[in-house]
Amino acid sequence: MKSALGFAVLVVLIIGALLIFPGRKWPSLPDDAAHRAASTVDACKQCHAPGKAWPLKPSHPPKFSCFKCHKAKNKE
Repeated sequence: MKSALGFAVLVVLIIGALLIFPGRKWPSLPDDAAHRAASTVDACKQCHAPGKAWPLKPSHPPKFSCFKCHKAKNKE
């Protein structure tokens, strides 16, 4: 009985922590002409591939799945 209560308390604490700290918020795409026009990964690679003007840092995961994390800013 004690172990079931302990487990229930642990589950509630984990769920509470996930609601309070939902995770990392990824940066939005800059609101400029180049980024407004970028709608494909190939468009991103024109500037952010290795050897280009603004290459991704080596620690940037995952490589070139841009739109999974980065979204355009909402205009409200």
